[in-house]
Amino acid sequence: MPSPTTVTGVDFVTRFVKDYPAALKFYGETLGLEHSVDYEKIPAGEFETGSLTLQIMDAAAIGQEFKPSGHPIALHVDNVEAARAELESKGVEFLAETIDSGVCHMAIFSDPDGNALMFHNRYAPKSS
Repeated sequence: MPSPTTVTGVDFVTRFVKDYPAALKFYGETLGLEHSVDYEKIPAGEFETGSLTLQIMDAAAIGQEFKPSGHPIALHVDNVEAARAELESKGVEFLAETIDSGVCHMAIFSDPDGNALMFHNRYAPKSS
């Protein structure tokens, strides 16, 4: 029997923003993520990635100081270059050329408040 502390997944991560209406448009329209919940009482909501919920929340609404996160959330896509080209056509600027690490492709960009995100695709099998 597993221990009560056995972790079996990650349900959601929180990203603080300072401009929730801009984030709502970016995550919902630009990235095309499903906006599954809007909190209404505060400027915050949830967006679905298929395997992880992104909780996007106005930092000031809960008394937090906003600081953009430089640690990217890796969003899986089947084709990093095609996904990158689509976002670039919508005016999103990427922070560098697409990276080929030898096992995956990564392309890093930011949301409107400067929080780092990346498109990611692992093309090499994970070693045992």
